[in-house]
Formats: sequence, structure tokens, C-alpha cells
Amino acid sequence: MFKENSVLSISLILSILFVIIGVAFNDWLGQKASVFLNFTVTYFNWFYLLVGTIFVGFCLFLMFSKYGKTRLGKDTDKPAYSTLSWISMLFSAGMGVGLVFWAVAEPVSHYITPPTGEGATAEAATEAMKATFFHWGMHPWALFGTVALGLAYFHFRKGLPPSISSIFYPLLGNRIYETPGKIIDIVSVFITAVGVASTFGLSTLQINNGMNAQWGVPITFPIQMLIIGFATLLFIISSWSGLNRGLKYLSYFNIVLLAFVVSIILILGPTRQIFEILISTTGSYVGSILPTSLRMEPFNSEGSNWIGTWTVFYWAWWTTWSPFVGSFVARISKGRTIKEFVLGVLLVPSLISFIWFSVLGGSAIHLIHDLGNSQLAETINANVDGALFAFLSEFSLGNFLSILALLLIFIFFITSADSATFVLGMLSSNGKPNPSRNLKITWGLITAGSAVVFLLAGGLEAVRTIAIVIATPFTIITVFICWAVLKELRNEDKIRHSKIANKKYKVARYSDYNYKSRAK
Repeated sequence: MFKENSVLSISLILSILFVIIGVAFNDWLGQKASVFLNFTVTYFNWFYLLVGTIFVGFCLFLMFSKYGKTRLGKDTDKPAYSTLSWISMLFSAGMGVGLVFWAVAEPVSHYITPPTGEGATAEAATEAMKATFFHWGMHPWALFGTVALGLAYFHFRKGLPPSISSIFYPLLGNRIYETPGKIIDIVSVFITAVGVASTFGLSTLQINNGMNAQWGVPITFPIQMLIIGFATLLFIISSWSGLNRGLKYLSYFNIVLLAFVVSIILILGPTRQIFEILISTTGSYVGSILPTSLRMEPFNSEGSNWIGTWTVFYWAWWTTWSPFVGSFVARISKGRTIKEFVLGVLLVPSLISFIWFSVLGGSAIHLIHDLGNSQLAETINANVDGALFAFLSEFSLGNFLSILALLLIFIFFITSADSATFVLGMLSSNGKPNPSRNLKITWGLITAGSAVVFLLAGGLEAVRTIAIVIATPFTIITVFICWAVLKELRNEDKIRHSKIANKKYKVARYSDYNYKSRAK
């Protein structure tokens, strides 16, 4: 049914149609997406919360199980990148833009309207930080890690192409090269393009607000178009220079800049209180992760709406990013054991996120709750896009910090876009490890066009709505990824134990011989 290049052609057509429909019929798109959103949030909150918890349990199980020693590659392979380079690149690709956008906006929003209890109280401040840690902790990274682990395992250890469909070989056999596999890859590419574009739209809004705060640049659609155009040019240049040059060095620089901004605010802000927030909220997070992960409000419509607006949105948003982040993280993780992989992908980024939100979000709540700065709360509540810059303006080095924040957002924008175009090129060319520059540029332009759609459709609200609508199919696909990976790990373990006695054990690679009979 599908030809060899069908994944590329069909996914390009779908993405271009999304741009055309979004530009020409943005009101219609928003209305239809809202109908589906209401249906999903009303009837399927439980599904998103349940599968999110499954992914965390899956990653932790693999980390502490006997499979943790399994290497993502041949048993003799060593990591392709140093640990610092690896962490820098995966963090920049996976979280950078969102972290900066929500650094202040989310904790303050939860403080004003907490998931439970009365707002603007000491209890609300505690609940705000707990909810923020939960949303930016292990759950999103478990989703990214599940996809990345499956790709790295089946590509580097089993010799299959680096495409999402390859993970399903234990379930589909050689049909991954036929219609079922092509459908999986097409869905993955389309979801990746839309998910990445949604974040670019948010970044553009935040950059525009930062420029307005610093230099009085008006917040208008033409200005936002110029920002997208300039950023697109820069990430295409970075993409052209290759993975080991542009992206690697930009990721290094961004991690250093992130640490520098955190250090300044830590010194200028309520230092003692920040450490207390970090330690106490991390403890609360670890101690209550299971009940929080499965928390629903079946008899409280207001609480249920809060979960749908925040938690379900985040889980869906992460899902739209998971093919992209998963593919990119897999690409840079060759040679690591599963235990090392989960430790680096699940726990280290979560800790970095906790520090980031403790410093910025904790300081913002301190200004509002302890120092009585109600004006800051009103400003943030009225303009989420400009929350970070409203917060930074309260410091003596506010102008300097705002410029650093703008630079941070812009480089995170570029690194995410750079890695996204690389992954889109790889996934749409049947898993080609090094897609052509022309293909990466094509996807870069389409992604930029899709970002414009989100700006036209209503910015943040459009992202929330369309992300949940688009994410649902891939959420189901990811559940089957867990099954496929476990099935193959168990099979490999059986083969190892049956052959270990005569010392002739060799890692079974699908590229070595046909596994079609076993797959059946």
C-alpha cells in the first residue's frame, strides 16, 4: 500500500495541510479542537494519569532490574559522548524552552489558584511548589526515556533502522516495513512537527514580551513573525553545521548560562528559603509521587477541571514531544547501559528542574506572599507570556538578568529547533541516521509555519487545546512500546542463559538474520 518514500511524502502533506488549515481557518480549527478537548478532559483524564504513571514505573523497573546491565549497543561499545555533553544536549532538546516559559508563571498561577484549598495562603504556596515539581519531575522524562530507550535498544543493539516502527518488531515482525509500520512512522512525524511548533509559538510570545519589557518593542503579530523568521535562519545555520558542532556547543553554552542565571538569583533572592523549598518540596515529591500521579477528583468538578487544564495538558504536551526528544536522546545514547541511561534521562534532568523552579518560582512566591507584592501577582496572572520578565524587573540587576533570559530563551529555541529538524529528517527518511541538509531545512520551514498557526489560533490556549487532541494516538502507541521492549529484553535474557554455558552467546541482531518466524 505504501511506497518506500511514503512516510516523507505523506507526513509532509499532513504538516503542510495543518499549516494551510490553521492559517485559513484558524477559528474553525480552534472550535473543533475545543470540542474534542472537552470530550477528552471529561472522559479520559484517568487514561493520561494512568499511562503517565506506567511510564515512570517502567523506567524505574528497568533501572533496578537485571536488564539494567544491558548495553544500548554491542557489549563492547562505549558511550559516544561524555556525560556532560550527553546531559547538556538531552536537556537542551527536551526541556529548555518550556522551563524558561513556565519558570515563574506556573508556581505563581498555582499559588493564586491551587489544586486544593484557598489561594494566596502559606498552604497554597507549598501546594504550588509541589504541583510544579510534579509536572516537571520524572513523568515527562519517563515518557521521553521510554521512547528513547526503545529506539536506542532496537537500533544500536538489534541493528534496525532508527525509526519508531522499529521498536515494534517483536510485535509486528517484518510488517514494520509495510503498512502498519509506515502508519506508526507517519503519525510519529506529524505529531513531532506539531508538538515542536507549539513550543516555538510559546517561545516567540515570550521573546516578544521580553523585548517589550526591555526596549519597548510592541507585542504584535508582525514582530512575532520577524522573531520566528530570524530564529529559523539561525537554527538552520546550526543544523547545517552538524550535530557534533553547532548543537553540541550551543547546548554547552546554554547549560552554563542557565547555571549563571540561577546563581545570580540565588544570591540576590531569599537564599535560605530557596534551599528550604528545594529540600522540603523534593521530599514531598518523593513521598507522595504515587498518590499524586493517580490523583483525580471524581466528586469535585473544579478540581477535575484543574487536573485537565494542567496535568493532562502537560502529559499530552510531553507526548507530542516524545517522538522528537526520544529519537534525539536515542541518537546520542549509544554505548550506555540501561541503568546509566535511566539515571541520566530520568533523575538528573528532574533534579535540575527542581533547582530551577525552587530558585525562580520560589523567589517569585516569596516576593508575592512574604513581601506583599500583590502587583507582581496581578501582572503575572494577567500576562503569563511576560511573567518571567515581570519577575526579573523586581531585582536590582533586572535589566541585566532580562537580557540574559532573552538570550537563554533564544538559544534554547535554536537548540530545540535544531535537534527537531534533525529528528524529523531522520524519522521521515526511513530512519536514515544522517538526513540530508535539504530535508532538515524543509522541516525547519514547515515547523516555523506551524508555529505561526499557534500564534494565529490563540497562543497558549491553542497550544493547550491542540496538544491534547494531537497527542492521544501516540500515547496509545507508547504503551505498546513498553510491551515491545520488555518482550525483547526477556527474549534476549532467555537466549543468553541458554547459550552462556558453552560461551557462544552473541547478541541477536535483526540485521544478521530473519526473525520473522519468531515474531509470529
